[in-house]
Amino acid sequence: MALMGVTACFHIRNMIVHRSKLGGGAGRRKRRRAGGRSTIIVSLLLFLLTSSAVAFSIDEATVDDIQAAFASRSLTSVKLVSYYLHKIETLNSLLHAVIEVNPDCLLLAARADRQRRKAGGYIGGLHGIPILLKDNIATLDKLNTTAGSYALLGSKVPRDAGVVTRLRKNGAIILGKANLSEWANFRSSNSSSGWSARGGQTRNPYVLSATPCGSSSGSAVGVAANLVTVSLGTETDGSILCPASWNSVVGIKPTVGLTSRAGVVPVSHNQDTVGPICRTVADAVAVLDAIVGLDEMDVTTAQAVRFIPKEGYKQFLKLEGLRGKRIGIAENLFVDLGSTASDAAVIDDLVLTLRKMGAEIIGNATIPTMNVIAKSQSEGIVLLCDFKQDLNSYLAKLVVSPVRTLAEVIAFNNQHASEELSLFGQDLFNLAENSTGFKSKIYRAALIRDSWLTTNGIDWLLSKFQLDAVAAPSSSAIASVAGIGGYPGISIPAGYTRDGVPFGITFVGKAGSEPTLIEIGYSLEQATRVRKPPTFRH
Repeated sequence: MALMGVTACFHIRNMIVHRSKLGGGAGRRKRRRAGGRSTIIVSLLLFLLTSSAVAFSIDEATVDDIQAAFASRSLTSVKLVSYYLHKIETLNSLLHAVIEVNPDCLLLAARADRQRRKAGGYIGGLHGIPILLKDNIATLDKLNTTAGSYALLGSKVPRDAGVVTRLRKNGAIILGKANLSEWANFRSSNSSSGWSARGGQTRNPYVLSATPCGSSSGSAVGVAANLVTVSLGTETDGSILCPASWNSVVGIKPTVGLTSRAGVVPVSHNQDTVGPICRTVADAVAVLDAIVGLDEMDVTTAQAVRFIPKEGYKQFLKLEGLRGKRIGIAENLFVDLGSTASDAAVIDDLVLTLRKMGAEIIGNATIPTMNVIAKSQSEGIVLLCDFKQDLNSYLAKLVVSPVRTLAEVIAFNNQHASEELSLFGQDLFNLAENSTGFKSKIYRAALIRDSWLTTNGIDWLLSKFQLDAVAAPSSSAIASVAGIGGYPGISIPAGYTRDGVPFGITFVGKAGSEPTLIEIGYSLEQATRVRKPPTFRH
């Protein structure tokens, strides 16, 4: 019976992963995309295949819940993956969170089940757990890695990204690729968060007309809508923290270099980082533990490896984690959001909870360089120069690729404007192409400026008041502070507006302060329990 179920799932999977053409004179280009039209029969078959798992509720289940269900034999990886395929088939045409489903995901699930049985019924960790990867994270399998762009469709990467290698070693199942703001939102200054040519417009599952934020939009929406257990995103400036906030999930932006960027379509080697987006802090920590570490393909990891605790990050999931922590509240950033009175009351309640849990609160903790950072051009200069050089290096290393340089990507977009440029242009691409390079005086001056803004900004504030972290809205300029400093942050669900749109609170600390941020985030999460499943309001 189980074998029949798996076989039927393979047939259904083949129907889900359909092919389509790219027009505009580009010839016949094949792609796999999740969602699309389906028949009632397909949905019924998937429902029957997953109905045996009804006793265990997969929606909102944590990694630990799922591992316990594996151990009790009330769930298998095949049933789990089949359930998520059904959810993707049902919801993705509405949400556009998943660009592509791994055609081998059920084979991988079946292998995980065999490995678990051979091990006596339990392995733990991320073994057998499905994960969605943002579509700029390379996988050497049947999945494409395109950053959401047709320009990279059909390209072949030389190897798995460093973080993917670690995920596979930990037994995680790559379910597919998540939609994103195309090219990690670095193509246009007038872009739409969560839109890519390949994936369309990702939609917020709480209020469909609200932004999902970006650029890791699909990663956040995928876990928020229970299309997958956990996901990976990337951040240069806000691309994990912001979508986590708008979709009522947890996002961890690691210290730059803590996780490898090798095999990730780049924006900036100075600011890029890879991190988890999950429904709970504990799940995010489980993913973080799996992906951190030295990678010879990314030299920055050699500098950051000293920050990794010997026993990992799970040890910092403490209910009393807020006790004794000194937390600065960046009140000016909360005011700048223009929150309503009801939203302000939620923030006041959060601060009260922080105090009740034993934290010492320092109010009006203003980062002195915040206004300068908001107006400074230094970050933009660094990102433009980095993008051209880093992207050209990435493209040159691909085994097969329709494009080999940023200039060729720009030309491709112009040639396929109806698909790529129908909503907004590529002014950032053009600026990057005309940038001056790593050796130019303007680039070096911008790097020095960013360092000065960090030293005399958040570094000064943390030192002056002996703070463990600074708290600010996740959708605020705090992301730029963490971005130019290469510092870590964690976004926790904080509440919902009167219209039902989620918002989060972010805690940022110095480089390597993930243990402290996890203690703060987990303790607050457990005390407030803000997250609730989405309602798909129009």
